[in-house]
Amino acid sequence: MFNLKFNFFNLQFVSAMRGGILFALILISVTICNGQNRGARGLVSFGASSGLADDTLFLDVNQDIAVQLLPFDDVMKIAVSHSPAIKYQNEVTNGLNSAYQGSKVQILQNIAGFANYSTGNQAIISTGTTSITGRDALGQLSNGYRVGVDVRLPIYELFGRKHQVRQAYSNYRASVIQKDIVELQLKEQLIGVYQDMITTQQLLKVILLDEQASLTALRVAEVEIQKGRISANEMAMITSRYVQAKTSSEQAKGNFLKNVHYFEALVGVPIQRLKRN
Repeated sequence: MFNLKFNFFNLQFVSAMRGGILFALILISVTICNGQNRGARGLVSFGASSGLADDTLFLDVNQDIAVQLLPFDDVMKIAVSHSPAIKYQNEVTNGLNSAYQGSKVQILQNIAGFANYSTGNQAIISTGTTSITGRDALGQLSNGYRVGVDVRLPIYELFGRKHQVRQAYSNYRASVIQKDIVELQLKEQLIGVYQDMITTQQLLKVILLDEQASLTALRVAEVEIQKGRISANEMAMITSRYVQAKTSSEQAKGNFLKNVHYFEALVGVPIQRLKRN
């Protein structure tokens, strides 16, 4: 009777020890996973793993993008100042404005001034009349300095000039409106990528939690299979579950990084310059 009680006591003690070890393993696994979440898993790197060796930026996956980056209106201003499409449109607008200003004064090309000095007797082209002094009048007028203005006004300038000026002004105004359209299109694209970046970040946060839970289950299963408490088939299922979770997390991380790089390309500056101080 005593032996039975003693063996039962030993059995309870061993079970308690095994339960304590199992609880400790679970606690260690959870601690490791939490450490990964705050460390390598919590921060998404734009370094060597993403193919950008010169970029050492880290974005915290656990913190919302809107909190980490500048306000959207400030980001939009930066995008407008760095956008190649808007820079091109600015140059087009400046060129059309110059054409409009030039069309307003183009009528001056029909007005020409002249100045010259003539010498010699030009009586050969005289009409034959003479002045009181007996000298040729035309010759007197043709010799010496001559200054004047030559004005020629074609009929087109009277009826067509105003239409040409109006057309040049309309082209200039159209380029100004086109610039507003380009800015609106840029804003629409920026809003879309910005929202995609926020969405992929939230998905990444959830998928990382799933990966952590699967990793914890795998660590526990590795201990359990050594003790013979689970079968190889169960171990394979747990391992497959972790592989699926790991694959999903890598895909989510890639989508998040892709949207961040799209966002950088639209804004025109590295993501470092868009972070809050």
